[in-house]
Formats: sequence, structure tokens, C-alpha cells
Amino acid sequence: MKSAIVTSTIAPLMPVPEFNTEKADEALCGMTVEIIEELSKGWYYCNTSYRYKGYIYESHISIDTEKACKWKEEAKNIISHRYVDVMAEPKYQSHIIHNLVKGSIIKATTETSDVWSKIVLPDSREGWIKSVYIGDYGASSNSIPEKELRNNLVNTALDYLGTQYRWGGKSHLGLDCSGLCSISYLINGVTIYRDAQIKDGYDMREIPREEIKKGDLIFFPGHVAMYLGDDKYIHSSSRNSGVFINSLNPEHEDYWEELAKSIIKCGSIFDKKK
Repeated sequence: MKSAIVTSTIAPLMPVPEFNTEKADEALCGMTVEIIEELSKGWYYCNTSYRYKGYIYESHISIDTEKACKWKEEAKNIISHRYVDVMAEPKYQSHIIHNLVKGSIIKATTETSDVWSKIVLPDSREGWIKSVYIGDYGASSNSIPEKELRNNLVNTALDYLGTQYRWGGKSHLGLDCSGLCSISYLINGVTIYRDAQIKDGYDMREIPREEIKKGDLIFFPGHVAMYLGDDKYIHSSSRNSGVFINSLNPEHEDYWEELAKSIIKCGSIFDKKK
């Protein structure tokens, strides 16, 4: 099976091989995909590294199995800032060669210049970004204490607060409910199912509502949110026009009765013994 690397800032993942339809998901720059089937007119049916399938157009990917495998081995850094310009030289007076969103995967080099670091893009171009925008990618979440990981998940989700709603999106340019939750987990080294459900084969398991803690998920009909603690949850809703915080407590001003009374289940990735 052939493999490819996403080279565009964002690669729309479509439910059918057509442009004029809703998106299923977005693959971010530096992510790798497996080519399941090559279709006509430049479309490819792909499986992402987080096991979500859809159709990607050829202009968004570089199909090269050897290069993709090497990239997965060597690209160990992630963009930790909301939106980053990649500059041709280590200064803002240079010209922009690419744009990256939070969660994009890159390869950082050892070459630095003051507060800048040279990076390698998945299309092999080199450019410069501020060093503070670079994080580590691929670190096992198993090595992080539960309390710290829960805080990291919540803080990552909170960073998207105020972002507009976008069906199928999962960046600061716009995201939907499951996009917010899945990218918040993915950035922290945890793969959960991209849609608003608990699916077999992923680490998420159902828990009683009374056991929910910060970083766990709340599932509603066709909707999902991340629990923040103290009855609060963060979610991306078309009714709110984006990422917003609401409450499960009817005494709170931001209580959303319709959602609070329609909880289907709660989910957690954490061992119930901890």
C-alpha cells in the first residue's frame, strides 16, 4: 500500500470524491496517510494515521512511500502555536514560504538564529519559525502522570476558545465538536475516534457520569464536549457559532438545559483504577 505526506496547510478529507460537498475531516500539514485506492480525476481514498478514512485531492499530498516512512521516523516536532508563518529567513522582513496551524508536524533542525529555528517541511523545503512555536511530537502519553495529562488536555482545548465553528474542521481556522476534542487529544499524544462517539479499537471507554473528571468527554446525540471540572465543559457548537464554555449546573448563568438533559454517556481514556 502506498503512503503519502500532507503538504498543504490543511488537506480537506471528503466523504465523497467531490469538491462541492461537506468535509468529513481535515488532515494537517506533515501528517501521513495510506492510499487505499486511487480514483480518477486526482482523487485518492486514504486512511489517516489516526485511522479515519476519506477522500483527498492530489494537490494536498506528496505520494512517496519511502519518503513518508522516513518522515514518520524523523519528524518529531509539532507546531504548538495557533497559526505560524514559515519564513525564508530568520526575520519577519523575509518572505513567507508556507503557513502552519497548531498540530502540524515538522522536523526541527539544530540550526538556530537568536529566537528562530530552522525547520524542514514535508515537501523538503527549509524555513524559519520562532523557536517558542515548536513542541515535541510523538511522546507517549503513558509516560505523563494522569493529573498532568488531564490538565494538558484541558489547556489545549481552552486554547481554541472563541474559534469559529467549521463542519469537519480541526484548526484555529475553524472546527466542529469532535474536531476540537480529537485534535486536543492528538496534540497530547492520544488517538481517539474523530467523530462524536466511542468506537471500538480506540482507548476511550464509557464511564459512569458520576466518575467524570477534567479532560474526560461528554457525549450527546451527535455532539461531544470536553469536561473542564466544576460542572463546566468546552465544546464547539454551531448554535454558539464556535468554541464556547457551558455548564451542567442549572444555577450557573451559562447552563444549557437542552444539552444537560440529553447526555448519552461519558468517556475516559484513563484507567479506572487510578
